[in-house]
Amino acid sequence: MILDNTEETSDYIEDCEVCCRPIEILFKFSGENLTQFEVHKMEGI
Repeated sequence: MILDNTEETSDYIEDCEVCCRPIEILFKFSGENLTQFEVHKMEGI
């Protein structure tokens, strides 16, 4: 997975590379440093 550090915070949904089910991805950068990374499965989809 490639993360774009041009935005400080990003939250989006994409298909899991392993199971192809939708997942929500949240990440935050401070400069070039990744400070937060979370992945959640989407319920009820």
